[in-house]
Amino acid sequence: MKQINDYLRKKVLVLGLAKSGVSAASLLHKLGAFVTVNDFKPFDENPEAQGLLEEGIKVVCGSHPIELLDDGFELVVKNPGIPYTNPMIQAAMERNIPIITEVELAYKISEAPFIGITGTNGKTTTTTLIYEMLKEGGKNPLIAGNIGTVASGVAQEATKDHVIVIELSSFQLMGIQEFRPHIALFLNLYDAHLDYHGTKEEYGKAKARITANQTSEDYFIYNASQEATISAAKETSAKAVPFSTDSIQKDGAYAENGYICFRGEPIMPIERIVLPGRHNLENILSAVAAVKLYGVSNEAIEKVLTTFAGVKHRTQFVRELNGRRFYNDSKATNILAASAAISSFDGPLILLAGGLDRGNEFDELVPLLQNVKAMIVFGETADKLTKTAKKAGISVIKHVDNVGVAAREAYELSENGDTILLSPACASWDQYKTFEVRGDMFMDAVHKLK
Repeated sequence: MKQINDYLRKKVLVLGLAKSGVSAASLLHKLGAFVTVNDFKPFDENPEAQGLLEEGIKVVCGSHPIELLDDGFELVVKNPGIPYTNPMIQAAMERNIPIITEVELAYKISEAPFIGITGTNGKTTTTTLIYEMLKEGGKNPLIAGNIGTVASGVAQEATKDHVIVIELSSFQLMGIQEFRPHIALFLNLYDAHLDYHGTKEEYGKAKARITANQTSEDYFIYNASQEATISAAKETSAKAVPFSTDSIQKDGAYAENGYICFRGEPIMPIERIVLPGRHNLENILSAVAAVKLYGVSNEAIEKVLTTFAGVKHRTQFVRELNGRRFYNDSKATNILAASAAISSFDGPLILLAGGLDRGNEFDELVPLLQNVKAMIVFGETADKLTKTAKKAGISVIKHVDNVGVAAREAYELSENGDTILLSPACASWDQYKTFEVRGDMFMDAVHKLK
């Protein structure tokens, strides 16, 4: 960790806790800042705030009083999930107080370079792939973001011999000033988080900030099949490195003659890759580009891609039993994610779907259900999904109480060669606290099958 004086004796407000806020507050305290933490959760119900108070950090809980900003703060570190329309953030902006997110702190103190990954879909899978390939290649990686420790925690432990692989949201990237990854990846851009950003254009601008501070010494890996990512590549100062599943990209990563290729060099046969799906092939190509730039061998890449079965709850291979293959895609909390998973499989499929009713219909799924031989539905959207299945010509439709029962019913309906896929196309909150709880119940049921 670099010993910096950037925050020494500065008054800093950390707005919002959770893991990133706790880490940021503790780090700033170590760096000599006068830290105040403000969190909406009442102090008596807030163990994170209680712990920070024990460290000697001032905490204000239970509300977000605008007058708190009259204390002369020189910086606000906000939780990424707090929108810029929040009254406290608006008031801070009116006072010209700089606003950053915790990832900026991580960059300022890190001795290690960063590989940053952003995009609407595939961030977690790509981040994990890069980490595993670097590790297999002996490159000493650390992982940060939603699937690891928060960035400022990882950065405190990093040395010059490490490389930090970090998943970055648009929310985080809106709060950077100097953050500069040596390798940045912009995977894709779809309609998402428009309630936060307002428009897809503003959402894209936030994502493109991943390359804002890069120089000609850095690399920007981008999807050569999407206009938004191509536009970002035209604006970058870094060396632009494309990837595509649609066309040959001689300066980047692509698929040709059944092989994964990078800059004209065949890396490995696509048929040996364990992770299913066209969308995952895009993730793989972007990851290969990143690690080849870091000097990882083809042998290390192939070893990972022939063993890596997916990130938990993201088209994750669970088990094969009597010729049936089970996949857990509980993270598919919307139609777009479920569509990608369903399209990953060519053979006969039994689909498990359902969950929170957000008012939408599921007609977009109909053209994708041609190889679905049976559908098992549950949750608030069970009736809507039943209508969708009938529109697709699926004759076998079962309505069950939960994903555990769904797993057993699917197995009873299945035959040798079938794939059984949990891809709900809905959030989990009607029945389960999180999509992880839902996925775990499914996997537990699958492992009990005989």
